[in-house]
Amino acid sequence: MKIYAVGGAVRDELLGLPVKDRDYVVVGATPEDMIRLGYKPVGKDFPVFLHPKTREEYALARTERKTARGYKGFQVYAAPDVTLDQDLSRRDLTINAIARDAQGRIIDPYGGADDLKRGVLRHVSPAFAEDPVRILRVARFAARFGFKVAPATLRLMRAMVEAGEADALVAERVWQELAIGLMEAAPSKMFALLRNCGALARVLPELAAAWANRAQYRRSQRGLAFAAAQGYALAVRYAVLACALAGADASERELRRMSARLRAPADCGELGLLALRFREQIDLGARLEPEAVVTLLQGCDAWRRPARFEQLLQAAESCSSSRTRPFAAAPRLLAALRAARAVDAGAIAARESEPHRIAARLRTARVAAVTSALAVR
Repeated sequence: MKIYAVGGAVRDELLGLPVKDRDYVVVGATPEDMIRLGYKPVGKDFPVFLHPKTREEYALARTERKTARGYKGFQVYAAPDVTLDQDLSRRDLTINAIARDAQGRIIDPYGGADDLKRGVLRHVSPAFAEDPVRILRVARFAARFGFKVAPATLRLMRAMVEAGEADALVAERVWQELAIGLMEAAPSKMFALLRNCGALARVLPELAAAWANRAQYRRSQRGLAFAAAQGYALAVRYAVLACALAGADASERELRRMSARLRAPADCGELGLLALRFREQIDLGARLEPEAVVTLLQGCDAWRRPARFEQLLQAAESCSSSRTRPFAAAPRLLAALRAARAVDAGAIAARESEPHRIAARLRTARVAAVTSALAVR
């Protein structure tokens, strides 16, 4: 039995990046051997075990044979006669098909180390085409590392899309990959690649239609790049995507449909809708009169959700067509929100003898507070 470190840990070590998780491949062992040594079986689709002390994953070397469309249509063979090279050959990219043995020696049968040096994402073998999730993974790695895609790999990705493989992707897996890619250093590169290979129209047809407008596409790319540079949260970056739908017929309905199909988290979908509705008003926030500011804050439910409103400002800043820095609307609107939230709604309600007039008096008090706060600025 021989054990090798594989995949992302070896790749990141060669890049000089911190390693978060380590995975291992075990050659020459059976499930019974692993259990006898104290490893705990956890794999559902193929034999994977947790180390009894470190809890790191150890998978038996395996091969796969395509049996049906989609990313689950595989028959797995894991046995002691499967070699390390055979196991590495089923991996997606050469940079992920590098192993390191117990003595620290690198095993790199497919040239992954050279591709790391050149900054190239290249498929290992034609078996790449058997798993449509790999289209999303390549796009995600482009967002993470900023690497270019080898021409042959790009052609293969396009062929997969044309063959309908991308249509077999399930929503949960699409969202999982997109969410990770959105949080990478260069998320715009992920969407550029998906657009280039044709997959965007299959997994995000609403965005593909909106980005047929080249100016809108460029604005979205700039917005994603800015949001990533600022380290904004996932919901903010998703709202930047949502802003691309602005101006389209029934844009809110399009966004709801996209969010529902992806099964995006509620905070992402909600912030996206707010960005569609209020981004243009927020862009004018530096010039809005106090009455209009209070109406804006009310419409965004900023009284109860101030943190979400701050994220909305971040999304609006990222999508701003003026690209003015600093974003003048944000500090003014936040100052107005602080002043309006300081109004004691309970005290107003206690003093008002006619309940139907409470809302009007509360609004009047908030407008007055905002007027005073903005006058000071």
